[in-house]
Amino acid sequence: MTTKKEEVITFKVDRQLADRMKGIQNRSAFIRSAVLAALENSCPLCGGSGVLTPVQQESWAKFSRTHHIEQCPETHDIVLICDAEHAHE
Repeated sequence: MTTKKEEVITFKVDRQLADRMKGIQNRSAFIRSAVLAALENSCPLCGGSGVLTPVQQESWAKFSRTHHIEQCPETHDIVLICDAEHAHE
């Protein structure tokens, strides 16, 4: 039988955020959920940092030779388009 080991991670928040979180019943569960959602939606290349390392920049440069970014006309989201897939249309 294995026991689940949990790690406690603490962080500081400013007074305004602390005040806004006062009404949340289970703040730990809320924070866990928010962190997991942020991790699931972070950039797979930069990991959500917003900055590419030199190696990541090289990878992006190679990738962008066959892909481009455009705005979806319906949702207005920025999306990646594979030029190879669209060359056959």
